[in-house]
Amino acid sequence: MASDIQERIKKLIIDRRLASGASLPTEPELMALLGVSRNSVREALKALQAMGIVEIRHGFGTYVGPMSVAPMIEGLTFRTVAGHYRGEDSLLQLLELREAVETGLISRLAGQLPASDLAELDALVERMEQEAAVGAVAAETDRAFHATLYRGLGNLLLGEVLEAFWDAFHRVRTDLGPHDVPPDPKVTCRQHREILDAVRSGDGIRAEQAIREHFGNIRTRLGSPTSSGLPNHAYDK
Repeated sequence: MASDIQERIKKLIIDRRLASGASLPTEPELMALLGVSRNSVREALKALQAMGIVEIRHGFGTYVGPMSVAPMIEGLTFRTVAGHYRGEDSLLQLLELREAVETGLISRLAGQLPASDLAELDALVERMEQEAAVGAVAAETDRAFHATLYRGLGNLLLGEVLEAFWDAFHRVRTDLGPHDVPPDPKVTCRQHREILDAVRSGDGIRAEQAIREHFGNIRTRLGSPTSSGLPNHAYDK
């Protein structure tokens, strides 16, 4: 019954083409529309709020939520931490998930990025080099590079999913504490420069190899030099 009411509220949002932030009918209106009790409506709305589909603003009403992938981040993070304490190599599995997505997409960007995006990526690599000269490359600079790179595909959902993988991976590393070898900032800079140069030149194969080398380096620092299902020669550089 509860799941049925949730589905009907979701259908209402779709049928009315309501965007994020749009106001939903009041509780009494939903009760009349759906023919259910106030408690049933409230339970359904609370469940939908947990999914990010609706947002309940007490004293103001209920609105269409951001419909973000935040719940997926929570699930990925919890599953990875729980798996680690069960003895699974779950952090590596999460890394491989992100790697599989990025290596499958990078060749599509080769030679396709506009000059403005390439200039922004150049600036980010230069920032990495400045950071490396005084210590370590900031995680947010690395993150911004990847987000800007795949923004060129013009796929908002893909961007959100990649951000979710990033968030989950780094939150897990924070929760579990440092247990890998610190990255060599010079290697980090070189690998991102190679990714950018390959994309700029339009060489999809070289771009994929550069992405694989980058992830191979992270995997090695996590203590696992090879990846199941991926050829070892991709990490020979």
